[in-house]
Amino acid sequence: MWTEPAESGGRTLWSFRRLGVMTSQTRSLIPDFVSHYYLPGTRPFLNLSELSAEERPGVLLALDKRRVAGEHKRVFGSRYMDLRRRAEARLLELFEQAGGRPERTAPHYFVLGESAWYRGLAPGMQAAVLPLSELPSIVTSFTYPDSFTATGLVADFGLPYESRPYHHRAFRIEELPEVVGLYGLPPEEPAPVYEGYERHAFEKYIEVQVWSDAPIQRFLRPARV
Repeated sequence: MWTEPAESGGRTLWSFRRLGVMTSQTRSLIPDFVSHYYLPGTRPFLNLSELSAEERPGVLLALDKRRVAGEHKRVFGSRYMDLRRRAEARLLELFEQAGGRPERTAPHYFVLGESAWYRGLAPGMQAAVLPLSELPSIVTSFTYPDSFTATGLVADFGLPYESRPYHHRAFRIEELPEVVGLYGLPPEEPAPVYEGYERHAFEKYIEVQVWSDAPIQRFLRPARV
Protein backbone atom coordinates (compact mmCIF):
# COMPACT_ATOMS: atom_id res chain seq x y z
CA MET A 1 0.00 0.00 0.00
CA TRP A 2 1.08 3.59 -0.32
CA THR A 3 0.75 5.82 2.70
CA GLU A 4 -0.17 9.41 3.31
CA PRO A 5 2.77 11.77 2.65
CA ALA A 6 5.26 12.35 5.43
CA GLU A 7 7.15 15.61 5.80
CA SER A 8 10.94 15.37 5.75
CA GLY A 9 13.21 18.40 5.66
CA GLY A 10 10.46 20.62 4.30
CA ARG A 11 9.67 18.24 1.44
CA THR A 12 6.99 15.65 0.99
CA LEU A 13 8.25 12.10 0.58
CA TRP A 14 5.96 9.27 -0.49
CA SER A 15 6.47 5.93 1.19
CA PHE A 16 6.10 2.88 -1.03
CA ARG A 17 6.31 -0.86 -0.52
CA ARG A 18 6.04 -3.56 -3.17
CA LEU A 19 2.32 -3.81 -3.62
CA GLY A 20 -0.19 -5.83 -5.57
CA VAL A 21 -2.67 -3.96 -7.72
CA MET A 22 -5.48 -5.85 -9.44
CA THR A 23 -6.10 -5.01 -13.07
CA SER A 24 -8.67 -6.59 -15.38
CA GLN A 25 -6.10 -9.15 -16.57
CA THR A 26 -3.36 -9.62 -14.04
CA ARG A 27 -2.04 -8.79 -10.60
CA SER A 28 0.92 -6.45 -11.01
CA LEU A 29 3.67 -5.77 -8.52
CA ILE A 30 4.88 -2.20 -8.34
CA PRO A 31 8.62 -2.05 -7.54
CA ASP A 32 9.66 0.19 -4.68
CA PHE A 33 12.88 1.34 -6.33
CA VAL A 34 14.17 2.97 -9.51
CA SER A 35 17.28 2.26 -11.59
CA HIS A 36 19.51 4.59 -13.58
CA TYR A 37 21.58 2.69 -16.14
CA TYR A 38 24.98 3.85 -17.36
CA LEU A 39 27.84 2.47 -19.43
CA PRO A 40 30.78 0.73 -17.74
CA GLY A 41 33.82 2.95 -17.45
CA THR A 42 31.72 6.08 -16.92
CA ARG A 43 30.03 7.60 -13.90
CA PRO A 44 26.25 7.72 -13.45
CA PHE A 45 24.08 10.72 -14.29
CA LEU A 46 26.17 12.11 -17.13
CA ASN A 47 23.56 14.21 -18.90
CA LEU A 48 23.80 15.14 -22.59
CA SER A 49 21.40 18.03 -21.99
CA GLU A 50 23.94 19.68 -19.68
CA LEU A 51 26.66 19.83 -22.34
CA SER A 52 27.43 23.03 -24.22
CA ALA A 53 26.88 23.22 -27.97
CA GLU A 54 30.65 22.96 -28.38
CA GLU A 55 31.03 19.88 -26.16
CA ARG A 56 28.07 17.87 -27.43
CA PRO A 57 29.29 16.79 -30.92
CA GLY A 58 32.47 15.26 -29.51
CA VAL A 59 30.59 13.31 -26.83
CA LEU A 60 28.03 12.02 -29.35
CA LEU A 61 30.84 11.01 -31.72
CA ALA A 62 32.57 9.11 -28.91
CA LEU A 63 29.31 7.32 -28.05
CA ASP A 64 28.83 6.35 -31.68
CA LYS A 65 32.38 4.99 -31.86
CA ARG A 66 31.69 2.86 -28.79
CA ARG A 67 28.50 1.58 -30.45
CA VAL A 68 30.36 0.65 -33.65
CA ALA A 69 32.98 -1.11 -31.49
CA GLY A 70 30.22 -3.23 -29.93
CA GLU A 71 30.40 -1.64 -26.48
CA HIS A 72 26.73 -0.67 -26.51
CA LYS A 73 23.67 -0.80 -28.78
CA ARG A 74 22.00 2.54 -28.09
CA VAL A 75 21.45 4.76 -31.14
CA PHE A 76 22.16 8.51 -31.02
CA GLY A 77 21.22 9.64 -34.53
CA SER A 78 21.69 13.06 -36.10
CA ARG A 79 18.25 14.21 -34.89
CA TYR A 80 18.47 12.72 -31.40
CA MET A 81 19.27 15.94 -29.54
CA ASP A 82 16.55 17.87 -31.37
CA LEU A 83 13.99 15.27 -30.31
CA ARG A 84 15.39 15.18 -26.78
CA ARG A 85 15.30 18.96 -26.32
CA ARG A 86 11.72 19.14 -27.55
CA ALA A 87 10.64 16.20 -25.40
CA GLU A 88 12.27 17.66 -22.28
CA ALA A 89 10.65 21.06 -22.87
CA ARG A 90 7.25 19.43 -23.24
CA LEU A 91 7.85 17.17 -20.23
CA LEU A 92 8.81 20.18 -18.10
CA GLU A 93 5.61 21.95 -19.14
CA LEU A 94 3.46 18.90 -18.35
CA PHE A 95 5.10 18.39 -14.95
CA GLU A 96 4.56 22.02 -13.96
CA GLN A 97 0.92 21.74 -15.07
CA ALA A 98 0.62 18.72 -12.76
CA GLY A 99 1.85 20.81 -9.81
CA GLY A 100 5.50 19.81 -9.86
CA ARG A 101 8.24 22.25 -8.90
CA PRO A 102 11.27 21.27 -10.96
CA GLU A 103 14.69 22.55 -9.93
CA ARG A 104 16.27 21.61 -13.26
CA THR A 105 15.28 22.22 -16.89
CA ALA A 106 16.28 18.65 -17.80
CA PRO A 107 15.69 15.73 -15.43
CA HIS A 108 17.78 12.80 -14.30
CA TYR A 109 16.34 9.64 -15.87
CA PHE A 110 15.44 6.32 -14.24
CA VAL A 111 13.28 3.32 -15.00
CA LEU A 112 10.77 2.04 -12.48
CA GLY A 113 12.25 -1.07 -10.89
CA GLU A 114 14.66 -2.61 -13.36
CA SER A 115 14.66 -3.14 -17.11
CA ALA A 116 16.08 -6.25 -18.76
CA TRP A 117 15.81 -4.41 -22.08
CA TYR A 118 17.89 -1.47 -20.83
CA ARG A 119 20.45 -3.66 -19.10
CA GLY A 120 20.92 -5.59 -22.34
CA LEU A 121 21.97 -2.46 -24.22
CA ALA A 122 25.61 -2.95 -23.17
CA PRO A 123 27.85 -5.71 -21.79
CA GLY A 124 28.41 -5.03 -18.11
CA MET A 125 25.80 -2.28 -17.96
CA GLN A 126 25.89 -0.55 -14.55
CA ALA A 127 22.95 0.68 -12.47
CA ALA A 128 22.51 3.27 -9.73
CA VAL A 129 19.51 2.29 -7.61
CA LEU A 130 17.37 4.47 -5.36
CA PRO A 131 14.31 3.61 -3.28
CA LEU A 132 11.13 5.42 -4.30
CA SER A 133 10.81 6.64 -0.72
CA GLU A 134 13.85 8.91 -1.26
CA LEU A 135 12.29 10.74 -4.21
CA PRO A 136 10.34 13.87 -3.20
CA SER A 137 6.99 14.07 -4.92
CA ILE A 138 7.41 17.74 -5.76
CA VAL A 139 10.44 17.03 -8.01
CA THR A 140 9.59 13.54 -9.29
CA SER A 141 7.44 12.63 -12.28
CA PHE A 142 6.92 9.56 -14.42
CA THR A 143 5.78 8.79 -17.93
CA TYR A 144 4.33 5.60 -19.34
CA PRO A 145 6.45 4.49 -21.20
CA ASP A 146 9.60 6.55 -21.89
CA SER A 147 9.17 10.29 -22.36
CA PHE A 148 10.03 10.30 -26.09
CA THR A 149 7.05 8.03 -26.75
CA ALA A 150 4.77 9.46 -24.06
CA THR A 151 5.04 13.02 -25.41
CA GLY A 152 4.13 11.76 -28.89
CA LEU A 153 6.94 13.77 -30.47
CA VAL A 154 8.50 10.72 -32.14
CA ALA A 155 5.76 10.98 -34.77
CA ASP A 156 7.14 14.39 -35.82
CA PHE A 157 10.44 12.66 -36.62
CA GLY A 158 8.90 9.94 -38.77
CA LEU A 159 9.25 7.26 -36.08
CA PRO A 160 6.49 4.76 -35.30
CA TYR A 161 3.92 5.99 -32.81
CA GLU A 162 0.69 4.48 -31.50
CA SER A 163 -1.35 6.78 -29.27
CA ARG A 164 -2.30 5.37 -25.87
CA PRO A 165 -4.57 6.83 -23.17
CA TYR A 166 -1.67 7.32 -20.76
CA HIS A 167 0.41 9.35 -23.22
CA HIS A 168 0.72 13.16 -23.13
CA ARG A 169 0.94 13.11 -19.33
CA ALA A 170 3.68 13.70 -16.82
CA PHE A 171 2.28 11.94 -13.76
CA ARG A 172 3.17 12.78 -10.18
CA ILE A 173 4.93 9.87 -8.52
CA GLU A 174 2.08 9.26 -6.06
CA GLU A 175 -0.15 8.41 -9.04
CA LEU A 176 1.76 5.17 -9.67
CA PRO A 177 -0.77 2.86 -7.96
CA GLU A 178 -3.65 4.33 -9.93
CA VAL A 179 -1.87 4.24 -13.30
CA VAL A 180 -0.48 0.72 -12.85
CA GLY A 181 -3.85 -0.43 -11.53
CA LEU A 182 -5.45 0.73 -14.77
CA TYR A 183 -2.80 -0.31 -17.29
CA GLY A 184 -0.50 -2.82 -15.57
CA LEU A 185 3.26 -2.74 -16.03
CA PRO A 186 5.12 -2.92 -19.35
CA PRO A 187 6.52 -6.40 -20.10
CA GLU A 188 9.84 -7.02 -18.36
CA GLU A 189 11.84 -8.73 -21.10
CA PRO A 190 15.13 -8.25 -22.95
CA ALA A 191 15.18 -7.64 -26.69
CA PRO A 192 15.95 -10.74 -28.79
CA VAL A 193 17.45 -8.36 -31.37
CA TYR A 194 18.36 -4.71 -30.73
CA GLU A 195 19.18 -3.75 -34.29
CA GLY A 196 16.57 -1.28 -35.56
CA TYR A 197 14.80 -0.96 -32.19
CA GLU A 198 14.35 2.78 -32.78
CA ARG A 199 12.11 2.03 -35.78
CA HIS A 200 9.50 0.14 -33.76
CA ALA A 201 6.76 1.29 -31.36
CA PHE A 202 8.30 1.47 -27.88
CA GLU A 203 6.47 0.39 -24.72
CA LYS A 204 9.27 -1.15 -22.68
CA TYR A 205 9.24 0.43 -19.20
CA ILE A 206 7.90 3.23 -17.02
CA GLU A 207 10.35 6.12 -16.99
CA VAL A 208 10.86 8.13 -13.80
CA GLN A 209 12.24 11.67 -13.99
CA VAL A 210 13.90 13.43 -11.06
CA TRP A 211 14.03 17.20 -11.49
CA SER A 212 16.56 17.89 -8.74
CA ASP A 213 20.18 17.02 -7.91
CA ALA A 214 19.45 16.56 -4.20
CA PRO A 215 18.26 12.90 -4.25
CA ILE A 216 21.35 11.73 -6.20
CA GLN A 217 24.06 13.69 -4.36
CA ARG A 218 25.79 10.58 -3.02
CA PHE A 219 26.36 9.36 -6.59
CA LEU A 220 27.88 12.69 -7.65
CA ARG A 221 30.48 12.93 -4.88
CA PRO A 222 34.02 11.81 -5.81
CA ALA A 223 34.84 8.36 -4.44
CA ARG A 224 37.19 8.30 -1.44
CA VAL A 225 40.65 6.92 -2.14
